[in-house]
Amino acid sequence: MSCSAAAYLALRERGGVADLSHRVKLFLSGKDRIRYLNGQVTSNVSQLAAGQTQPACVTTAKGKLCAEVVITALPDALVIDADASLRETLPARLERYIVADEVELQDGTDAWRLLHFLPGRDEPLDSAPGAAFGDLPRQRSRRFGREGFDIFLRAEEAEERFPSLASDRVILDEPLAETLRIEAGLPRWGFELGEDTLPPEAGLDRTHIDYHKGCYIGQEVISRLKSVGHVNRQLTGFVSEDGGLLARGMALVSAASGHPAGSLTSAAYSFALEKPIALGYLKRGSSSADLIARPADSTGPVVRVLVRTLPFAS
Repeated sequence: MSCSAAAYLALRERGGVADLSHRVKLFLSGKDRIRYLNGQVTSNVSQLAAGQTQPACVTTAKGKLCAEVVITALPDALVIDADASLRETLPARLERYIVADEVELQDGTDAWRLLHFLPGRDEPLDSAPGAAFGDLPRQRSRRFGREGFDIFLRAEEAEERFPSLASDRVILDEPLAETLRIEAGLPRWGFELGEDTLPPEAGLDRTHIDYHKGCYIGQEVISRLKSVGHVNRQLTGFVSEDGGLLARGMALVSAASGHPAGSLTSAAYSFALEKPIALGYLKRGSSSADLIARPADSTGPVVRVLVRTLPFAS
């Protein structure tokens, strides 16, 4: 059994901890923070109670992504965390629309650590770990497609407490975290998500968008997409039919006609399915049957793939 397989099985049994401190962490305070942020994101921040988290999109006026974020409600602030690559562009986008609002946006990326805990197979969520740490209470969240919780700790405190917090748990490295993410069918910034992505293309309309809330930037376009009922491509799950390895960047082609059908954006070996799996975009109108994946440069072996409903595993 490989180390990765052993870590995967151990995670399921004993639970794990992922250090997400690399993500940009923006603290929004002030009496207008809820009203202001509600006008900037696709989810309904006004329904978010202290101690809760909520995924959301920040979009342009044309409905395309500026960021995919997680919003955490604290008693006197909101925390917005997102992919590390957005550390410069996301604050700039949010600050642009702070005009007469009584809000303050502070970058807490370096001052705070973000740890995410996944319980073991038979471990009640509320008992792991057994108490709150630091100045902020833990928050329930679904970072890897299953129930877990977040802890925000000041950087100096995290350095001291991390060994005890992670005791007897699997520490998620990048390959293991990616396997969990892809098995859960979750899109990632820089892979499935970018500035050319419309949220419904990535399935974020099911989890990140409230179609009944008030106005926000990009709402008109996103509402129109819902009424039209389709987008030009759709995030889809793929399984290797013959066991051949799948890789990011492989082109999807109709085996019958040779017509291009899309491309793969992330790939991993699924220990739950015991098969190679991938996420990718399938073009509208392409047949989901008789597909092959081949290297983008058309050299190397092709792999027959089957379309699979997401998530692959939970």
